[in-house]
Amino acid sequence: MVLVGIIGTNWITDQLLEAAKSVEIFELSAVYSRTRERAEEFAASSILDAVYIATPNAYHAEQSILFLQNGKHVLCEKPLAANATEVKKMIETAKEHNLLLMEAMKPTLLPNFKAIQNNLHKIGRVRKLFSSYCQYSSRYNKYKEGIILNAFNPIFANGALMDLGTYCLYPLVTLFGEPKDIKATSVMLESGVDGEGSVLLQYEDKEAVVMYSKISNSHLPTEIQGENGSMIIDKLHTAEDIEIRYNDGSIEKLTVEQPYPEMYYEVKEFVELIEAGKTESDINSYVNSYQTMHVMDQVRETIGLVYPNDKLG
Repeated sequence: MVLVGIIGTNWITDQLLEAAKSVEIFELSAVYSRTRERAEEFAASSILDAVYIATPNAYHAEQSILFLQNGKHVLCEKPLAANATEVKKMIETAKEHNLLLMEAMKPTLLPNFKAIQNNLHKIGRVRKLFSSYCQYSSRYNKYKEGIILNAFNPIFANGALMDLGTYCLYPLVTLFGEPKDIKATSVMLESGVDGEGSVLLQYEDKEAVVMYSKISNSHLPTEIQGENGSMIIDKLHTAEDIEIRYNDGSIEKLTVEQPYPEMYYEVKEFVELIEAGKTESDINSYVNSYQTMHVMDQVRETIGLVYPNDKLG
């Protein structure tokens, strides 16, 4: 049994706890209090093996490092930190203390993502990828009323790229690695964060186009185009329906059953790694997390999106 504490209480922790009910070796043992003093007591607690951190992005690095230094494994919500410098420090701390640090990036741990990986060769040499995650935020209504909630506040290292763009970029890096060149555009909001954006990622033999938004909706699927056909994925962040449309007109369905809630698979991966004595996920690996954040840093530099955390490194 792995005793897990929760850092931060919001809708996503509710989803994780609901999913964790199906993970037999997961046991909730404590919930984090907001004060620094209580956090330090919490980190030193003997009733915890690990923590799940779901606080605002700006706090991920500081809190993860605190718990790692106190001997606790860490499952940290996406994005892993506010910038690549922080991610590097987090990884170094995890390695120094021989503990597991894992980014809670759910798409890459879903059974249907494995189906994507296992069947990608069928479309031949990949030439282009298009991925879109545009979801109008209910918090944007408050923003337009002059109320700036966390989702649109740069103090918390938030915005469209960090919240939604990362769901497109992380699987892309997992499949194809880090690109050699990046171009990016965005619509910046008066609060100082991006409301939406587009990224063009250039590889040696292919390119990828990523679109994301918190101020508009899109219903376009993800498409990976190869020389023999195209793989169509309904929603890359949940991957519920996948098929290949070959050049000859034939269609192959690749969808596999995902019987559990989406977050079940990341919880299962995390606690089973701990039980097995492993200190890194082969899927949500340190390389994938660092390279994705490095890509996001380059996007932010291009569009002029700066967070307070950037000045602390």
